[in-house]
Amino acid sequence: MAFPERMRFGIFLGPFHRVGENPTLAIERDLELVEWLDKLGFDEAWVGEHHSAGWEIISSPEVFIAAAAQRTSRIKLGTGVVSLPYHHPLMVANRMVQLDHMTYGRVLFGVGPGALPGDAYMMGIPHELQRERMDESLGIILRLFTETEPITYRSDWFELKEGLLQLRPYQRPYMHTAVASVQSPAGVTLAGKHGCSVLTITVPRDPSAGPSDLKGLWSIAEESAAEHGQTMNRDDWRLVLPCHLAESREEALADARLGAGRYLREYSEGTNGRQPVFDGPLDKVIDHMADAGSWIIGTPDDCIAAIERLGEQSGGFGAFLVQTIDWAPREKMLRSYELMARYVMPHFQGSILSTQASNQWARERQDDLVSGRVRAIDRARQVYAERAG
Repeated sequence: MAFPERMRFGIFLGPFHRVGENPTLAIERDLELVEWLDKLGFDEAWVGEHHSAGWEIISSPEVFIAAAAQRTSRIKLGTGVVSLPYHHPLMVANRMVQLDHMTYGRVLFGVGPGALPGDAYMMGIPHELQRERMDESLGIILRLFTETEPITYRSDWFELKEGLLQLRPYQRPYMHTAVASVQSPAGVTLAGKHGCSVLTITVPRDPSAGPSDLKGLWSIAEESAAEHGQTMNRDDWRLVLPCHLAESREEALADARLGAGRYLREYSEGTNGRQPVFDGPLDKVIDHMADAGSWIIGTPDDCIAAIERLGEQSGGFGAFLVQTIDWAPREKMLRSYELMARYVMPHFQGSILSTQASNQWARERQDDLVSGRVRAIDRARQVYAERAG
């Protein structure tokens, strides 16, 4: 297992808001969450693009990032992801470069083929062509980021006539770029081909099928990279998993019990049509998923143990992202991220090594240090008595 010296932490914000609530307030809460994460010292927030199904209501991650950038100062903000087949590559490149300048280099570029079938259907995009078009678009965008000569290119779905960016990326040669990997090996293959990092997003699946073959996915990425003269870096690999923390496991389960059941039954299965992963009652969904390790529900110590298991399962990665689901009361969700920042992140970032070492040093020398303090106090009393006399 290989972890970096300092693991990065963040969120993957679909977002997931239950149908029936005020969408204006939901987006405002998402912005407030990113502000909170910035204050807590989280590293990244990735924001999705969706156009149908009523739950993931942010249609433009770029617009959201522009607003979030004005409210934050440190956290990096990524598109999680731009669905490349939905856009002309020149427009995507221009928007990302503008954001790169407006955030002074805090933007991350995540790409994918488009996850919701309803989005592609409404735009008349054949589902079987989405990954092929993503590959084609990403290749052109990376050229636009780096080349200074006009690019002419004709595709069956877009055309570029002497395309040239007015602005060069603020980050050089361009902002960090990641390819989403969900269910198929297509994402990791393209990441390897283009020399990008991998953003592995989990979806609810039957826990009886066993854990995902993360090591196999990484091997595919490395093989693809080698074929195209690229290299992969595990420290840039991000794993995304739902997570909710509390002071006790019982409290964490209770916090999200109803919301988690609704998310799985109403959205994952009822809206997106994914195969049921649990046939028990709604209020037992969270127990089933937590016991199987599909979701991390519990205490900070439970989260630490789960991330370490993911390290063993994957062979090592560099960033852990919470798949943000609006499944618990607001104050409980904010508290969950605070617990992660206070107790989980330091474990994987080396920030408590010195305090632990200093505490151990003091404890091991307790007798000598205390006796020295006693002697000093006794001496002070003696000196005072002599002067008073």
